[in-house]
Amino acid sequence: MGEDIRIPVGGERPYEVVVGDDVLGELPGLVKGAARVAVLHPAPVRGWADRTRDVLTAAGVEVTMVEVPDAEAGKTVEVAQRCWEELGAANFTRSDAVVGVGGGAATDLAGFVAACWLRGVAWVPVSTSVNGMVDAAVGGKTGVNTAAGKNLVGAFYPPAGVLCPVPALATLPQAQLRAGMAEVVKGGFIADPVILDLIEADPAAALDPAGPVLRELIVRKISIKARVVGEDLREAGLREILNYGHTLGHAIERLEAYRWSHGHAISVGLVYAARLGVLTGRLTEADEQRHRDILRSLDLPVAYRADAWEQLRAVMSVDKKARGRALRFVLLDGVGRPVTVPIDDEALLAQAYAAVTP
Repeated sequence: MGEDIRIPVGGERPYEVVVGDDVLGELPGLVKGAARVAVLHPAPVRGWADRTRDVLTAAGVEVTMVEVPDAEAGKTVEVAQRCWEELGAANFTRSDAVVGVGGGAATDLAGFVAACWLRGVAWVPVSTSVNGMVDAAVGGKTGVNTAAGKNLVGAFYPPAGVLCPVPALATLPQAQLRAGMAEVVKGGFIADPVILDLIEADPAAALDPAGPVLRELIVRKISIKARVVGEDLREAGLREILNYGHTLGHAIERLEAYRWSHGHAISVGLVYAARLGVLTGRLTEADEQRHRDILRSLDLPVAYRADAWEQLRAVMSVDKKARGRALRFVLLDGVGRPVTVPIDDEALLAQAYAAVTP
């Protein structure tokens, strides 16, 4: 067991991300003053939700357990509405709190529920997946999906703190653990090439939940996001770099009705963004190939259906970064140097997509 690692997140409402083996003991302090706490969780992490309840109950807190649908099926206005009804039935006041236990979808939902109840109560994500730890739980982005697209309804609402219990990763299905690594790889390409070196040196070690390499990768990726969101909470500038690979990736998720995991969709999106980088003279062919090689070493997809471009392009039009008719992409001026680039050349966009088809 390693020591807990504390990563500060600055900005208007500073907090810490705590990564370690026994982090649930932090919870009573983070919800200090709350007489009641709602623990939102999907069924697959009921064990971790029960541990969370036990820690809070031992501290004298009244706990309401709220089970929500797993993954993206839980990120809807209808599910949020049901959660608010539970809070109302339990007489939740402004001094009470919400805890979200699970992956990124569960913590996104929990944060949104907390942001809206009485115009904002304290909340804490207990993240149990790689994707949740390194991306979704950090940064205060909360929200739900709608028919129009992913994460189009939400709020910037920082948590009181973020808890990342590393032992939870040992309970993840291997496919889910691998999917979470797409966000880790993204961090390597936009800010910390050591991440890429560690994965290339030993992909198996990077996927071992009991080993030191995955823990280091998680801490490095969280540190990237903590720095970025500490400077730009509301995505007014710098924070857009975290969307590398997301413009196409989110469109794939939507087209698949979220049957594809976020990580698998972002993996293809990363290769697409790399190809756009090559076509616009920013990246070398070797840089693009490095994207493919690293993602393949983690058994992540690098291609999508050849017949899907028109549908994907239509979905991409409602991307959060779009301005008018032009799409805005995060690209790389070399590894570790992200830039946001408007592109309205439809032939170029289609040409790049041809590189990510079977």
